[in-house]
Amino acid sequence: MREPTLLPVFGRLGVKPPVAVAATPAISRSMQNVVARMREGLSSHGGLALKLGVMPWTVVVLTAVFFILQA
Repeated sequence: MREPTLLPVFGRLGVKPPVAVAATPAISRSMQNVVARMREGLSSHGGLALKLGVMPWTVVVLTAVFFILQA
């Protein structure tokens, strides 16, 4: 007995042709300027920014531990 052929919905056994997608960032010019200035600022003051960011978090964590231990 003859087997029926696959329906055209399946195409070539489910293989779809590759789709070319060009990945380009969707950032406006003003945003690019801001990003460039932030990179420039971080490259010249990165160490200071890191220290100023770590210090408050350390104080917050130590304060939380203190209050947890007091309870």
